[in-house]
Amino acid sequence: MVLAAGSAVFIMFTKNILYAALALMVTFLSLAVIFIFLGAEFVAITQILVYVGGILILLVFGIMLTNKTGSTQVLSLTYNKVLGFLASGALFIILFKGITLANFAALDWNKESESLEPSIAKFGQILMTDYVIAFEIIGLLLLLALIGAVRIAGKARKEADHGT
Repeated sequence: MVLAAGSAVFIMFTKNILYAALALMVTFLSLAVIFIFLGAEFVAITQILVYVGGILILLVFGIMLTNKTGSTQVLSLTYNKVLGFLASGALFIILFKGITLANFAALDWNKESESLEPSIAKFGQILMTDYVIAFEIIGLLLLLALIGAVRIAGKARKEADHGT
């Protein structure tokens, strides 16, 4: 949990976008480990596959392909740090209050019921039969976004080469 919080704080204070993306990857992986410790293995695997394996890798490739424009490097400027700290502090207080006031004993976690028992195999079978089209479309959209990033980066480099 300290690693997830530390890398999230690093993201707030770094100006280099590539370092921020790599710290975001550490944050996502740390959250996956927390999910494993909480007994939510499927959520952890989904976290790794979707966020780290798909979205974040696409983000890193996009940053690496378009990171340099000429001789200047793209940097992220941080504004409104005080407002960010106030908003995150308020969100922390709201979530902490909600967790402490919640009545977890009233939930059906400890009752043995066949309908409440999770079945990852059953869930995976439904996901890969009924919703396989959605996964195919998402994969194609991610591929098109990557091809678009390569195309834009290639066009910008050609224009820069002709201008000199």
